[in-house]
Amino acid sequence: MIDRRLTLAALAGLSSFGAFKWLSASSQAQADDKPAAEKFEIEKTPEEWKKQLTPEQYYILREAGTERPFTSPLNHEKRKGTFACAGCDLPLYSSETKFDSGTGWPSFYQALPNALVEKTDRSFMMVRTETLCRRCGGHLGHVFNDGPKPTGLRYCMNGVALTFKPGASSAS
Repeated sequence: MIDRRLTLAALAGLSSFGAFKWLSASSQAQADDKPAAEKFEIEKTPEEWKKQLTPEQYYILREAGTERPFTSPLNHEKRKGTFACAGCDLPLYSSETKFDSGTGWPSFYQALPNALVEKTDRSFMMVRTETLCRRCGGHLGHVFNDGPKPTGLRYCMNGVALTFKPGASSAS
C-alpha cells in the first residue's frame, strides 16, 4: 500500500527538480542572450579602475551596482552645467534636462548626443534598459518610459557615477 505522505513528498521533490531545471535553463538562456564583451574607447583592467575610482564608484560603474536612494548630493544640484561620467569625464547630461523624479536618484529626460549606450538588463527577474557611458562602458543607471515631456523618458542615474561641472550647460 502506498503511503499518502510518501507520494506527496515524491511529487514535491519532482516539482522542485522541475523548477530547478526550468530556472537553470532560464539562466542559461539569459547568459546565451548576452552579447560578446563590448569594446569601448577607454578600456582598463580592474586594477587600473580601482586605482582611479573610489570603492563606491567602482561598485557602481564597473560592477553595475546601485547607490542607496536619496544619498547623492547631485539630487539637489540646481546650477547650470553639465553632468559627466565619473569614469572618463565624457559629458552625458545638460542641467537643463534634469528634473526631480522623487525616486531619490538624479534624473534627466534627455541625454546629450552620442553619450550613452543602452542594453537590455534582465537582472532581478525583470527587463529594464541599462545605460552605459559610450566611451568607457561604465554603468550609469537605467532609463524608463515614465518621464516628463518632451521625451517621456526618465534617465535614473546613480549620482556616484556622475560628476558635475558648473557653467554654461551643454544643451542637446
